Amino acid sequence: MPREIMSKEEFQKLLPSATEIRVLRNGDFTKIKIRTTDRLYTYKTKEGDVDALTKGTKAPIVEL
Repeated sequence: MPREIMSKEEFQKLLPSATEIRVLRNGDFTKIKIRTTDRLYTYKTKEGDVDALTKGTKAPIVEL
């Protein structure tokens, strides 16, 4: 089961351990899914925050 992240700080803490990042863009919000070796994490944010949050990561980013 995926685990939902509620804070930006927790998201940024998990980002270095990501093996893949998936971005699902909807009308009102954007969902970012972080796959790590042991779990899938999801984070909901506004459209404009996605590029700033995923900038500088080494994991491949997949747009869905």
